[in-house]
Amino acid sequence: MPMTSSKRLIVFTRYPEIGTTKTRMIPIMGSGGAANLQREMTEYILSRVVGQWASNDPAVEIRYEGGSEDLMQRWLGPEFEYVLQRGAGLGERMKRAFEDAFESGAASAIIIGTDIPDLNEKVVKNAFALLKQKEMVLGPAKDGGYYLIGLSKTGFSPDISELFSGIEWGENDVLKKTLDATARLGIGYALVDELADVDRPEDLPVWEHRKNKKGRHKEAAGISIIIPSLNEADHIAETIASIGHGDNTQIIVTDGGSLDDTVSIARSLGATVIESSPPRSRQLNQGADAASKDILLFLHADTRLPKGFDTSVFSILKQPGVAAGAFELRIDAPGKALRFIEYVANRRSRYLKMPYGDQAIFMLSAVFHQLGGFPDIPIMEDFELIRRLQKKGDVVTVPEPVVTSPRRWMNHGILKITLIHQLIVLSYFMGASSGTIARLFRRGRGISGKGK
Repeated sequence: MPMTSSKRLIVFTRYPEIGTTKTRMIPIMGSGGAANLQREMTEYILSRVVGQWASNDPAVEIRYEGGSEDLMQRWLGPEFEYVLQRGAGLGERMKRAFEDAFESGAASAIIIGTDIPDLNEKVVKNAFALLKQKEMVLGPAKDGGYYLIGLSKTGFSPDISELFSGIEWGENDVLKKTLDATARLGIGYALVDELADVDRPEDLPVWEHRKNKKGRHKEAAGISIIIPSLNEADHIAETIASIGHGDNTQIIVTDGGSLDDTVSIARSLGATVIESSPPRSRQLNQGADAASKDILLFLHADTRLPKGFDTSVFSILKQPGVAAGAFELRIDAPGKALRFIEYVANRRSRYLKMPYGDQAIFMLSAVFHQLGGFPDIPIMEDFELIRRLQKKGDVVTVPEPVVTSPRRWMNHGILKITLIHQLIVLSYFMGASSGTIARLFRRGRGISGKGK
């Protein structure tokens, strides 16, 4: 996008790469949840600030860390200018961003971050208006830093570097030290609204409050059952039939591009169908975003729930200290080998508190969204979410089983698929990336491209 406006809005953000994003949040949210938080907050701020203005007024530039320009464009769209952040620290990166803006013809420039949920169009427009009267504008953050800094070209000089040096970013005296430097330099400044930022675990309620207030509808009591699907015409009808219908249940099928009759069958049986795309984690999150009930249950498209499942779910989640639950596993085929797999899975679930996705994991919607949902990774999304749930409370296994299709074991061999699953878990604990694990999974099952 050509930068033709005299005003430049520069958004500092990071590509939501797992393990390097929102690292302060990882102990409570996990690396995937922290990355998902970064993704959500960046998209939210762009929709609240940038999405309200006409094109090029002001011109918007995304200064990013991590990823690549191609990944950033695929994530946020091609309408922005993308520039890699340059410099040894945050101060130098901001200084260079201002230098580039003024060298390219901007008369005023403002830098904002993406971790201020209450930041909106009005605040930024007010900041640009103040830059017509003052050389600098700051947006104070409640933690002692600032979330917005703007400069006019007339107020920018080589001496301005003092504003960005000698400061420990992230400490609670950033604003004070900046204002002290402003006084020494004789720069006229103005302040806009003080807002709260979200960069530590204790700040998460600020984000949740904003999402609940503006971004989400009020949830009714009941269970939203989310079913990710891809070419599941042979199983989806039985799965939906096992749920039943009633005022307390909502059925959402998030379809990843089925070429068979999955979508028409699901709709004919009363399910809400959302068009989505793989990976499954994305389908699950989109289903959760559309849910209207206060409990979420994630169900595989080839898995049937037991009778009275809703009573069990309500009962489990009422227990003090419980974060989530799941059902025991039963595989719908005879054979001692499959009985052994069930035994191991149910022991792991009950004693290690580690159920897998094919056991119909359920939890309160508020807990799910507080943890950032499923991490946006191609595999092991259920494993990572359960690890985060374990930090919130107990993960209970209901003694009644769900009944799942034996197709994965029958199609690929019981011993082979079991060994592949164990190798995947081992690779995960050894720190292999989710992409590497997904490629291992596909190669082990003889899958050359995308698919189940």
